[in-house]
Amino acid sequence: MVHKLIEWSLRNRFIILLLSAGIFVWGIISIQKNPIDAIPDLSENQVIVFTEWMGRAPQLVEDQITYPLVTNLQGLPKIKYVRAASMFGMSFIYVIFEDDVDVYWARSRVLERLSTISSTLPKGVAPQLGPDGTGVGHILWYTLDAPGIDLGEQRALQDWYVKFALQNVPGVSEIASFGGFQKEYQVTIDPNKLLYYKLSVPEVISAVRANNNESGGRKFDMSDIGYIIKTSGYLKSIKEIEDIPLKNQNGIPIKVSDIGTVQMSGETRLGIFDHNGTGEAVGGIVVMRYGENADAVIDNVKEKMKEVAKGLPKGVKFNIVYDRGHRSKSLLIRLSAP
Repeated sequence: MVHKLIEWSLRNRFIILLLSAGIFVWGIISIQKNPIDAIPDLSENQVIVFTEWMGRAPQLVEDQITYPLVTNLQGLPKIKYVRAASMFGMSFIYVIFEDDVDVYWARSRVLERLSTISSTLPKGVAPQLGPDGTGVGHILWYTLDAPGIDLGEQRALQDWYVKFALQNVPGVSEIASFGGFQKEYQVTIDPNKLLYYKLSVPEVISAVRANNNESGGRKFDMSDIGYIIKTSGYLKSIKEIEDIPLKNQNGIPIKVSDIGTVQMSGETRLGIFDHNGTGEAVGGIVVMRYGENADAVIDNVKEKMKEVAKGLPKGVKFNIVYDRGHRSKSLLIRLSAP
């Protein structure tokens, strides 16, 4: 058989050379298109279900959230096993599927099951899926070099401008922000004044929520022109929160300012991000989508950063502190507007 194959090849040299050249060209094209990654993805095929129920103890979270979700998710097809972890105010469930299962098929099955069991969970609790990335999906870390700008403003810049711009890059699953302060209005209530005015904390919360919304009206036609009527009631300042009425006592309105103080502050933090011992920093983590080419995604993110940098405040720059690209030459790369 081998002799006949060799004999046929010798008689048809042109065909053999043509096939060899075709295989050679196909190999070169395949190498160029082959995904390049410094860290191979050996993680399991998993879907993460995250549930937040702030202020509750781990045992309560385990009994009322983690256990019901785990018992219901175990019946999904092509599942290997389900892992779970309960902590203060949060529940994490890791649904591990078989290796040959498409990750987006698995996510749709989990989401389908969650829609049927969410009604059995405590009021206000809404399970959500984690990003469609993997355990080695962190391909780029960056911080904002913003001298003279406080950490709260930097975090707002990251959350409301940089994050949304970089999330549009093909292959990016999520931009996870870190560091700084997330701004919020805080109402500090004096319990003695609550008792004096015969008010409760739920009444204060309800009043603030009721005065921070917008409602629509109807279309009003006048002189052949249609006008859309609406009422805008979103709170925009500390003064507006202080003037919210809570109740009426002898014809005198009791306001939020009468029972406490209102201030702009940052959300309670459980840690800080320090950059090379030079102080706190604000930045983000680029999480790559499942099955993407890490090298190509990193290059696209860097190109997008050059575009985003043009809209940053004067003096603000990008510092890339971790780059998984194979052409990374240094730990710190600066990208800024020209």
